[in-house]
Order: sequence, then C-alpha cells, then structure tokens
Amino acid sequence: MFDAFTKVVSQADARGEFVSTSQIDALAAMVAESNKRIDAVNRITGNASTIVANAARSLFADQPQLIAPGGNAYTSRRMAACLRDMEIILRYVTYATFAGDASVLDDRCLNGLRETYLALGTPGASVAVGVQKMKEAAIAIANDPNGITPGDCSSLMSEIGGYFDRAAAAVS
Repeated sequence: MFDAFTKVVSQADARGEFVSTSQIDALAAMVAESNKRIDAVNRITGNASTIVANAARSLFADQPQLIAPGGNAYTSRRMAACLRDMEIILRYVTYATFAGDASVLDDRCLNGLRETYLALGTPGASVAVGVQKMKEAAIAIANDPNGITPGDCSSLMSEIGGYFDRAAAAVS
C-alpha cells in the first residue's frame, strides 16, 4: 500500500531513474489541492452513516426481494452484515481518496471480495448497485461548495467516482 508520493518514488527507483518533471508537477498539484482532498474526505467520513443508510434504503426499495423472506438481506443479522460491508467499502474509498492511490482499496478491501461473495451466495450485482448509490450520495456531499476550500473539484470528484466504480466492478 503506497501513497501517491511513495508510489512515484518506488516506481522511479525500480527503473533506476530520477523522478520526472511531469511526476513532480503532478505531485505538486496534488499538494496544492490537498485542502480540497481533506475537505472531501472529512465530508464523506462525517456523513458515512447517512450515506450507507440512504444507499441501503434506496437499494432495498429498488430490489425488495433482498429483504423479503429468503432474500440475502432478510433477518437483522444479514441486514447488519450488508450494512457493515457497505460501510467498509465506503471507508476504504475514503482511505484511497486521502492517499490519492487505490492500492489500499484493492489490497485491504477488494482483493478476494468477489470470491467471498460468490462462496456466500451474495448477489454481487446488488452489492454493485449499492456501491453506485453510495457513490452518488458521497459525491453530492463532497462536491457541495458551501464551507469548503474554493476551487474546481471536478478532477477530485472524478477520482472519487473512480474508486467507487472500482469497488462496484470488483464485486459484480
């Protein structure tokens, strides 16, 4: 698991090269935009329970068979496991956002998750829909311009969306 800086240096070192000017410029831009990144992570983290609850509520409204008797989220124990998994995915998306690198998301959360869901009979497509619903809510909250560092956040929102897309693809 690397942050963006460690990853760039490690790759340059493996090639036996200096860090390039374009890589330094990209890292400098990341530092310049770091307050926006921290604002986004704080907003998502501060609203995590709402994001997860609303995404689950919407998912179960769209796919009521999940909470019907015999469904994968039927019984409070299974529902709690579903919410826990959604929260874990959201937490690792925030870690990746903070680090500016998806390796923590891949290494600690997504690797093997699809196989686990297959073994448990969990419908990966439904989990992916839940992740997309979290994405929509998280980006709406993180992209609200009130009370945060001013400036264009489109690339950061795209990056955050990419982490959610990566998670949805990993489970479906």
